[in-house]
Amino acid sequence: QATLIESGGGMVQTGGSLTLSCVSSGRTFTPFAMGWFRQAPGREREFVATIKWNGGYTFYAAAVQGRFTISRDTAENTVNLQLTDLKPDDTALYYCAGARRYSLTLRDSGAYDYWGQGTQVNVSS
Repeated sequence: QATLIESGGGMVQTGGSLTLSCVSSGRTFTPFAMGWFRQAPGREREFVATIKWNGGYTFYAAAVQGRFTISRDTAENTVNLQLTDLKPDDTALYYCAGARRYSLTLRDSGAYDYWGQGTQVNVSS
């Protein structure tokens, strides 16, 4: 069982930036893709971004396109999410997730097998 551990959350003001990191420990695996999701209080978990491990192809939710950047380090087995121009609506618990198998639905949380515990991002107005 692989373990995903997120870090880098915090509190920032509107327009600020943060970089979230996710490292895989325990049983290592080569994922098909790694993704980030988020969940705000009273709302469902939603897709943020994903990156295919081979090739580095990226996909973003419309709400974060142009502001967030996902990247991976295949040697270190880490995936990062750079958050810029943050808005209060970005306040949420951000989760890292790993998909072992090929999927055409990487925006769907069901495509992912492993999940971290989350790191909190708070954006004040």
